[in-house]
Amino acid sequence: QVQLVESGGGLVQPGGSLRLSCAASGSIFSVNVMGWYRQAPGKQRELVAIITSGGSSNYADSVKGRFTISRDNAKNTVYLLLNSLKPEDTAVYYCYADVSLGIGRRYNYWGQGTQVTVSS
Repeated sequence: QVQLVESGGGLVQPGGSLRLSCAASGSIFSVNVMGWYRQAPGKQRELVAIITSGGSSNYADSVKGRFTISRDNAKNTVYLLLNSLKPEDTAVYYCYADVSLGIGRRYNYWGQGTQVTVSS
């Protein structure tokens, strides 16, 4: 089984910064795409940023230039640096990982979510 454990959420003032971390553990052969999604109250879950094992990344237009995704392949860990935070960034942030457990065994996993609240 695979677990994704997130950390780093919290309450921050507008304009502030946070760093989220998510570590994948378990019987992992390889971790392919990793990323972050978020879900605000009353809204659908949306993509924030994703990154491949080779380091290629994509961002939602709403966070481009403010958020930075990175990963440490040796630790199966993905990070999200959130800068210039706005109240509309308030949401539960979920880590995502596309994991191979072996040949022909590839699955998607989700973290439990971490709350990010941007408020003065």
